[in-house]
Amino acid sequence: MSATDSAADSPTLRTDAKLIGLVGLAHAISHFSQLILPPLFPWIKDAFNVSYTELGAVLTVFFVVSCVVQAASGFVVDKLGPRPVLFAGLGMLALAAFGYAMAQSYAMLLATAVVAGAGNGVFHPVDYTLFNRKVAPTRLGHAYSVHGITGSLGWALAPALVVPIAMAFSWRIALATAGSLAVIVIAVLWFNRSVLALDVKAVQKATGSNGAAEGEFAFLTIPAVWMCFGFFFFYAMSLSVVQTFAPAAAGQLHAAPVALVAVCLTTYMVASAGGMVLGGFLASDPARCERIVGAGFGVAAVVALLLAFASFPASMVPVLFGAMGFAAGIAGPSRDLLVKRSTPANASGRVYGVVYAGLDIGQAVAPLIFGRLMDNGRYTAVILGLALVQGVLIASAFNVRRARREVYVPASA
Repeated sequence: MSATDSAADSPTLRTDAKLIGLVGLAHAISHFSQLILPPLFPWIKDAFNVSYTELGAVLTVFFVVSCVVQAASGFVVDKLGPRPVLFAGLGMLALAAFGYAMAQSYAMLLATAVVAGAGNGVFHPVDYTLFNRKVAPTRLGHAYSVHGITGSLGWALAPALVVPIAMAFSWRIALATAGSLAVIVIAVLWFNRSVLALDVKAVQKATGSNGAAEGEFAFLTIPAVWMCFGFFFFYAMSLSVVQTFAPAAAGQLHAAPVALVAVCLTTYMVASAGGMVLGGFLASDPARCERIVGAGFGVAAVVALLLAFASFPASMVPVLFGAMGFAAGIAGPSRDLLVKRSTPANASGRVYGVVYAGLDIGQAVAPLIFGRLMDNGRYTAVILGLALVQGVLIASAFNVRRARREVYVPASA
């Protein structure tokens, strides 16, 4: 057992729970901030007389900036520690929400999206560094589970909050309210900032590694890191398809009314959160994480094939989306363990930053591919493509394990 593992055994359940809760709260705001703008597009479109394509470009700017910052911020986390980077990210998200609310032109929306993307890019390097360094190994699976659940809840909260406020008052007040919520979360974390403290120099001394001596970019030569990057690229593609096109495509294939199609994504997300709870218990044994990921996405792919080719009543469409979400949710905590087991000492921020940049790239690429299929009315191909990507995730998980065995990497990050 490494020095960091031994140190991680000392936290109590109470201290771990408090840290996990605070990190989860911050992660929820990250996901919440990703979706505060899209539900308000009908109002913003009229306010600035722009097209949906132009509004979509605002999101493209957001994710491109987030990708770059995510890869770069990991180096800052490893040098300065996660806490200052976390507060900087949250501050930028709050500032961006207020910036959107006060925007007087389309150009101001684009500029604000740069700030929002920069704020969004810090969370995975920060969150997983805190978890891997401060949470007892026996509770890491539960930490990853809560992390995924809070992210899903953040996505669900955004439209539920901003749309009613926009309808009752205005889209500007809705965005200002979103910014105020981010400020409240910053205040909560500030008053509990001691829980988020991490002395990176002490950690480096305990592990006998300072990063610089080994080369800050040495982790980029580890094949398993790039296998993890590829895994998250395809994971983001599958999630993007579910969030954007799959419900509408399934609705067309099974003649489902709009009301049923509308609940598919919510059903998927809620069921996914439930699956993550179970997945947190299953992830207690890191040695089986690849099998859990494979089984979870294997079931999800089978459900997607049923949606593409089977005949059933329209009322079953949301049910199958729920089953697919639950299966994918089970794989969530073990998915994060894939990265931890491929991370060398004192490189958590850098590795998670690069690996999770695959999420932003996948979310940028998927709409270009599957949007064209939707435009051409190829609804079966959309669902079949989703199943194919989920199948690739199974192979990717086991490729990570094979790459890790070929070159031994200490999993003490």
